[in-house]
Amino acid sequence: MTQTASTAVRLMVVDDHTLFRRGLIALLAADPSFLVVGEASDAGEAVRRAAALQPDVILLDNHLPGATGIQSLPGLKDAAPAARIILLTVSEDEADLQAALRGGAHGYLLKTIEGDLLAQAIHRSMAGEPVMSAEMTGKLVSAFQSSAGAAAAAPVRADPLAQLSAREQEVLEQIALGASNKEIARTLDIAETTVKIHVQHILRKLDLTSRVQAAVYAAGLVRRAAEPRT
Repeated sequence: MTQTASTAVRLMVVDDHTLFRRGLIALLAADPSFLVVGEASDAGEAVRRAAALQPDVILLDNHLPGATGIQSLPGLKDAAPAARIILLTVSEDEADLQAALRGGAHGYLLKTIEGDLLAQAIHRSMAGEPVMSAEMTGKLVSAFQSSAGAAAAAPVRADPLAQLSAREQEVLEQIALGASNKEIARTLDIAETTVKIHVQHILRKLDLTSRVQAAVYAAGLVRRAAEPRT
């Protein structure tokens, strides 16, 4: 089915490296499901253009002159509240991942990502799913598993994770991977309606309101697992 300009995902690309930015725009423009409506090379310009253009998705580099991409998240969210903001960066630093998710980013992708996977990630983000590169989701899962093991070994230590059943912990791990309810149901061999119930219980028990916050929580387990026992 041919994509029209009115139904195409409207994109804005923010990156200070001109060659990369123009190359990325050319790649995205070749896909009829996307419409690149603007570009920017620094955070200030990005906020101004986002306010004027109201894109559906903002692909945001972190290493920008002046304010970083992560530091510019509040301004971009104010300027274009409906936009999905995806960090597209070279940084594999877990601290940057956590800061981006805590700042309201809807995804965290590495610049090594293949073009077709980037396109898929953009569409998944538009469907409301958090998106992360496999390298980063792997780190989240490892952190989750390490922290879960630490919590089991030290039950006297207060930890919200202890409120979750074994199945809910498995579902949280899948949420950290960015899996949809249907994908979680298939992976865990349970009904999709059961997954929805588990997700509701997880969010309630952890005092969270969204899947992105659940992914942030999983990322935060990195620090908890590293804390010395008292």
